[in-house]
Amino acid sequence: MANVSSVGIGSGVLTSDLIDQLVEAERAPTEKRLDFKEEEITTELSIFGQIQSAVTDLRLPSRTLADPDLFQTLNASSGSSAFSATATTDAQPGNYTVEVTALAKSQSLSSAEFVDPDTTTIGTGTLTITINGASEDIEIDGTNNTLNGIASAINDNADLKANASVLYTGTGYKLVITSQETGLENAMDISVVDTGDGDNEDVLGLSQLSYTGTALNLNEDQEADDAAFSLNGIAISRSSNTVTDLLEGVTLNLSGTNPGAPASLAISRDDDLIVEKVEEFVEKYNALQTLISDNTKFNPDNPSANGILLGDTSTRTIQNQIQSLFGQSIPGLESASVRSLADVGITTDKDTGQLTFDTTIFKQKLSADAESVEAIFADQGRTSDSQIEFMRAGSATAVGTYDINITQLATKGAFTGNVALGASTTIDANNDTFSINVDGTSSSTITLDTGSYTPAELAAELQLKINADSSLSDAGKKVTVTVDGSDQLVITSNAFGSSSVVNIEAVDTNTAANLGLSVTNGTDGVDVAGTINGQAATGSGQFLTAAEGDDSESIRIKVTGGALGDRGTVSYIEGVGERLVDLINGFLGSNGTITAKNERLNSQLDNLSEERLKLLERVETLEARLVRQFTAADIIIAQLNSTQDFISKQLDALVASTKGDK
Repeated sequence: MANVSSVGIGSGVLTSDLIDQLVEAERAPTEKRLDFKEEEITTELSIFGQIQSAVTDLRLPSRTLADPDLFQTLNASSGSSAFSATATTDAQPGNYTVEVTALAKSQSLSSAEFVDPDTTTIGTGTLTITINGASEDIEIDGTNNTLNGIASAINDNADLKANASVLYTGTGYKLVITSQETGLENAMDISVVDTGDGDNEDVLGLSQLSYTGTALNLNEDQEADDAAFSLNGIAISRSSNTVTDLLEGVTLNLSGTNPGAPASLAISRDDDLIVEKVEEFVEKYNALQTLISDNTKFNPDNPSANGILLGDTSTRTIQNQIQSLFGQSIPGLESASVRSLADVGITTDKDTGQLTFDTTIFKQKLSADAESVEAIFADQGRTSDSQIEFMRAGSATAVGTYDINITQLATKGAFTGNVALGASTTIDANNDTFSINVDGTSSSTITLDTGSYTPAELAAELQLKINADSSLSDAGKKVTVTVDGSDQLVITSNAFGSSSVVNIEAVDTNTAANLGLSVTNGTDGVDVAGTINGQAATGSGQFLTAAEGDDSESIRIKVTGGALGDRGTVSYIEGVGERLVDLINGFLGSNGTITAKNERLNSQLDNLSEERLKLLERVETLEARLVRQFTAADIIIAQLNSTQDFISKQLDALVASTKGDK
């Protein structure tokens, strides 16, 4: 900026204050306009940011309702404090009665009393504690042969499924050893190698901690026991009070007993959870609607009270598209008992635009036609054939109904023996080992237990030992072993498809002759094949996926059986929740309405910043020009003043001279 501090010195008229006033007269109107526009855009950007947040908040409950699993969520309720239960989506609704007569218990053993836990020595040697077939050796020597030392040695063994503690009874100290797990199978066997007196079973030295069939030298304070209960009158026992394998998808937790008083166990759809999620959906929508209404209101009597987003096309687009979605019937539900949000108790108030939710109507419809209520919100597929299951669709899948034609069913890989088994087969050292490849994974050497087997018993033994092989089990590979109509062993993979194989890789001396298992390949499985919507689909195991580029793209079905040829249809229905998620994702996408609006407002702010820079340059140029002009004028005025002074003095002198001559 120009230096104006010396302007006006010569004339006293064209001062720097005058320059400042002229510059401000140029700056003020434009700066005021820019300030007003910036405040307007910033306010609009802030309010639109709130709308963006409200739209994003609406997406979460929409996504929750779009998930079919919500409508499969089950609630397990118990009629007794003796047990509780939880259920996953794998469970089936049902009503049962449960009577608990005994809880599973862990075994607890204690020693005789000792005077001091740190100084009284017990003995030396080795404690071998066996639980459920697993044995661990605990070495006791002169450094740890007290009660506390032995307890620490037991607790330091991380592989041992038992804990030890020292208990003060009031008169002395006892070593207490407790199995970590409940059930008869987890009862403890404690054998002793007593290096003190050499007697492993007497009540002296370390052997006083023995608890075996021939030397019960510890006290059994609590015996190991299985849980005993009944389901619908059927007697059941388990080693644990947490039962996960009774009903698929249901975990039963036993916590007490109710002998003689069977209580109800109800597995039912969690309607209250579904209602809660719908209420959250309605709440978030109404919050968005309120925000839009407040900021797009029109007041003909007081224009200054109009909403800042009145007439904004982006806001109107968001509101109209969402409202349009809510007012539509769901394609694919034309013949269903419910076809739209209004049919399930969700209606729009014509005056406020707010949604209202009648939970009574909703629960009635949910009870009468849960599948259609689910389709109102969620992504859903339906098949007309009971042996074909809809698995999923994708973002490119078009709503519609598509024909299915199956040309090949999936099969499992299998190996069939070539020897008919007799009534009894003897397994000995010459035919008890073999190795097998299941679905591309090779087993370790598998050894059968020696003995005499019927065909069914031999099949069971083979299945048990193959599935117990760590190489196979770690890879998730399993087989089923049966005997066919020709009394030949059949080893079948549990997997379907072209990757399903069963090959024998090595056998013992007489395995081929006695069992019919020789080193050779079995018959590989095949993938399902067919068309969806007339287009060749891709098969993988029992799963068939529709072709890319077709309206049915990404539809995946599971074909579990049935005949070849036309197999009916698969229909894809996209509910409000799924469609709203897609709509909101579109708003927020790189080319979406919300993104474009924000970019436009921010671009306007950038333009204002550029205008401010141009204004600054313009007033600086004006100021510099005025300084130059004022300085030049000041110099001229100063010169004129100087000339005026000179002439004035000359005239004064001339007048004085004239008077003197007279």
